[in-house]
Order: sequence, then structure tokens, then C-alpha cells
Amino acid sequence: MEKDSKRMTLDRRQFMQAAGAGLAATAVAGLPFAAAAQDKVELLLWAWTPDTQVQADMFTKKYPNISVKVENVGQGGPHYVKLRNAIQAGTGLPDLAQMEFNSIPSFKQLGVLADLGAAANPVKDQFIDWTWKAVSDGDKVYGIPWDSGPMGLLYRNDVFEKNKIEVPGTWDAYSEASLKLATDAPGTYMSNFGVSDAGWVAAVLWQAGWRPFHTEGTNITIKLNDDIAKKWAAYWQKLVDAKAVDTKPMWTTEWFAALDDGVHASWVTAAWAPVLMQNSMKKSVGLWRAAPMPQWTAGGTVTSNWGGSTFAAMTTTPHPEEAALFATFMGSDPEAAALWNSKQFLFPVLKSLIDDKALMGAPNAFYGGQAVNEIFVVSENQVDPSFEFAPFQDFVNQTMQDEMSASIAGSGTLGDAFDRLQDKVVAYATDQGYTVS
Repeated sequence: MEKDSKRMTLDRRQFMQAAGAGLAATAVAGLPFAAAAQDKVELLLWAWTPDTQVQADMFTKKYPNISVKVENVGQGGPHYVKLRNAIQAGTGLPDLAQMEFNSIPSFKQLGVLADLGAAANPVKDQFIDWTWKAVSDGDKVYGIPWDSGPMGLLYRNDVFEKNKIEVPGTWDAYSEASLKLATDAPGTYMSNFGVSDAGWVAAVLWQAGWRPFHTEGTNITIKLNDDIAKKWAAYWQKLVDAKAVDTKPMWTTEWFAALDDGVHASWVTAAWAPVLMQNSMKKSVGLWRAAPMPQWTAGGTVTSNWGGSTFAAMTTTPHPEEAALFATFMGSDPEAAALWNSKQFLFPVLKSLIDDKALMGAPNAFYGGQAVNEIFVVSENQVDPSFEFAPFQDFVNQTMQDEMSASIAGSGTLGDAFDRLQDKVVAYATDQGYTVS
């Protein structure tokens, strides 16, 4: 059974890739500048999102001298391993690569991300402000925002009504509802505590005010086990100990079935999840609803982000102008961007699409006719932009998952996991040549 369980485990990116559906190309809206290529040029893009070649072909239709080949070299971790291997080898990098927001600092520190500012800055006002801040440093731009993951709450309306649970507006109310459901309906959980996905952990801590890193050159401040982290750990430890939340590994068939069967009554998740769920669930059609992310302070309006990618060009590309043009098109063309949302479950980063009532306000039968995207539109504009990722976030993520999973398995408390994480990350940063404070 253990072998089968591992075989069926997917991470978030693999799960979304597997759930992808085919696209149909549409007409292309033009950019306010001309193609750079006078001769035939072929660009290579590494990306794992399904059917990305469709939008790449839309670009080539607009700019016939520039063709683009999309290769999927692996979802998430394997993708970044191949990029790092090519950097180390000094050869084999693509012209462009899909680069998640949390990976921009790491690859920027390696000096391999091209500055796209000349092509991109003329369209920067088209993007949600915090997404642009996440990829830029003054006029320098290291990736074009592609999609985002503002946070909200998806919940089972049938389970809530049956057990007389009101939609929780605060985390205190969420805890109370979790304890109530555990008592009134044993075997049904308000949620799953998703420590096996460090992206989820970072997103919910981000909203709580956790700011574990600040980097200036080779100087870095590391505060992974601060008071905010300890308070957050105690909050979830109480629910874990009371068996009021489940602790299944995320992205397994068992975890997904628990959502579809109503064993998990809610999911604090990102804006890409609604389309993912409706494309994948069969039993719970019409039973889900969306609500704002619970707040730590009653009446608060602070959210955070989980996931989201950019188009980044490599400094090694022999076609920097064409690569910059392509990246900017892929992020800013409204028709291509609309397809990212409607067909590939990616949430928009363009203000025009966020404000598009037809796209964002469409009723969704899977959610009982609710215009579910409207919840995430509000969240998109409430993301606190002050969160910083580490310049070695992949190491942080893996260590966080290992330590928190160890605590869930009985190796100390969740608070202890943050202490172990602090020690290991400080040691790693020092070994990498950073001055740590």
C-alpha cells in the first residue's frame, strides 16, 4: 500500500497539469510595439502548463518571423533542477522559462534572468500592482506576470447547512467551526492541514503577517520561528491534537476524494482552485461555494497569494529582444490571458481582465450558480505586497515540508518544527555565503 500511495501522489503543479483540457485558438490582439525580428527566429520556452503551445502559436500568428517551441521538462521541482543543471553546465538553457513568483529571487541571485524592462515597462500599468512589484526592481523587470493565486475559502454548502455551521469570517470562527464539526459529525473535518505543501503554509502565514526573509545583496535576515509563526503553529496544533482537522498528504487521490465526498468541508485555497475542482470533481457538482479568506482580525481585509508564474528570459538567449517581446505578449495580450483563466485554470494578473464583468462575473453551476471568481477578484486587490521569498526558496520549501511533516508524525510540536527550520535554513544560508542576521 505504501508503494501505491507514493505512486499516486502528485504535487500541485502535476495535479493541475493532469487536469488540463485542450484549447482552441482565438484571434490575437496586438501589442503597442513591433516585432524585433527581421529574420526568422525560433525561441525555446520551458513551461509545464497544459496547452501553452496554443498561446505561443497565437504570438507567431501575430509575429510570423518568430516561432516558439514549448517544451515541458518537468513540473515544478524537476523543471527548476534542469534549469540549475544547465546553469552549472554553462549550456542548454532555453530562451525563456516559466518562473513562479517564489523562484524569481533565487534565479535573479544567480544572475541568469534577463532584464525585460525595455519591452515590459510600457505595459506595466496593465498589471495588478503587487504582481509587478514581485518581478521588478525599479525599472528592471525579471519576469512578466502570467497568473496569480489570491487566497479565498471554498466550502461545502451542504455540509455547512446540515451541521448548522456559518461561513467563518475570522480564523477564530474557523477554529470553533472545526471543533464543532468534529464533535457533531465524527469523521468529517472542517479542513485538511496541508503541511505537505510549503506553498500553502507560506500563503496562510503570509496573511498572518509572517515576514521570514529580507535580502539585500549577500546580507539576509531570517526570522522563520518568530512570534507570528509560533502563534500560527499553536493555532493548528490545537486543531490537530483535537482531531478537528485531517492531516492527509495533499495532492493524493485520497485527499482529493475527501474533498469530493464531503469528508473535508472546506479548503482555504487560491484562485486557480475553482476551475481545477470543477474540471476534476464528479460527485460534488453544485455543492461548493466560495467566500473570503478568514481574517485574523474581525473586519480585516488582508489576503495573500499561493502560486502564480511569470515568463522569464535567460541572459544567455541569443535573441533578447524577441524573447522580451514574446514574454510581454504572453503576459499582457488580453485574449491569450483570458484563455489562461478559462481553459487552463490560471487566475488573471491584468487589471482589464480582473475588471471584466463577463469573465469574472459569470455564474458557475459547479458552485450553485455563484459567480465564484468575484470572491477572488476582491482578494487579488487585497494581497499584502510586502512578503519576500528567500533567494534559496526551494531549499526552504523542502525543509519546511520535512520538518512540519515530522511534527505531525510525532516529532515534537509544530512550534518545534519552526525552530528546527530556523536552524537549518540559517546554516544553509551561511554555507551559501550569506551574512545572516
